[in-house]
Amino acid sequence: MQISNLLDSNKLKLDLKASKRVDAIEEVAKQLKDAEAVLDYGKFWDELLEREKIEPTVLGHEIALPHARTDALKDLVLAAGRSKDGVMFENCNQNVRLIFVIGTPKRMVTEYLAVVGGLARLLKEEETRQRLLEAEKAEDFIELLRSAEAAL
Repeated sequence: MQISNLLDSNKLKLDLKASKRVDAIEEVAKQLKDAEAVLDYGKFWDELLEREKIEPTVLGHEIALPHARTDALKDLVLAAGRSKDGVMFENCNQNVRLIFVIGTPKRMVTEYLAVVGGLARLLKEEETRQRLLEAEKAEDFIELLRSAEAAL
């Protein structure tokens, strides 16, 4: 499963306005509100927040992967956001500039693990992270992900 195929320009926000963790996650997650795969956005949002409370989803390197496995979805969804100045994730005292919100139905465990693991592998590369932070347009951001995936 290619991560870059899960994103389109409607699910990517390159100029997050929020400066607080929950607000920033919501700003990214809202891009999925009208996605065909979302059966119940309110339930998805509640489960996403609940997961975030259990354990911080910050990977380090200014990246967070808030995620939820939920029956409020009929297929895997992904949205991304970028903050120029960063968002303080106070629950782990780290500044985050790239946020990838992942949602998957409970039955899709393998796909869920593939996306989370794939993003972690892609984003551990400093050059990839830097290029994503500098991308001027959503299409450039997605193409950078696609290129990084092809190089793995």
